Formats: sequence, structure tokens, C-alpha cells
Amino acid sequence: MAIVVSLSPELEAQLREKAAQQGQDVSFVAAKLLEAVLEWEVEDSEAAIQGIQKGLEDFETGRFRSFDDFADDQRHKYNLPADS
Repeated sequence: MAIVVSLSPELEAQLREKAAQQGQDVSFVAAKLLEAVLEWEVEDSEAAIQGIQKGLEDFETGRFRSFDDFADDQRHKYNLPADS
């Protein structure tokens, strides 16, 4: 399948440079980069969902602390003033 994508001159130059460094066709390198980004996006979304689910489960089982306790710990950890 052919898809036409317009790139800025700067981005096109970066893509061509990367392809040249790898000794690959620019279309092949572009396809591989898009594939990697799309895979990363799926993995990132799945990780976010898992993190949210864990947080909800922790909350439901009483494994949490108040914001004030968290803020106090952060102030102490980073030596911040009490009013921050």
C-alpha cells in the first residue's frame, strides 16, 4: 500500500541521513520508524492502563496515603519549604 506523507525539509534531511547511515532505502527506514512508534504507543497505553488499574486496586484495598503525607515526604526529600 502506498501512502504519501509530506515532510518538512529538515525532517526529510534527518530521515535521509538516518537511511544513509544504515545503508538502507529511505522508504524502508521510514516504515521501520513508524512501526516502532506505533508499537511503542500501544505498549505505553497498556502500561498506563495497568498503572491506573493497580492504583484503583490499591485504593480499594486501603493501600494508599493522604496527599498531605505525600506532600510532607516530598518536602522533606527535596528540602522544600513547608509552604510549598
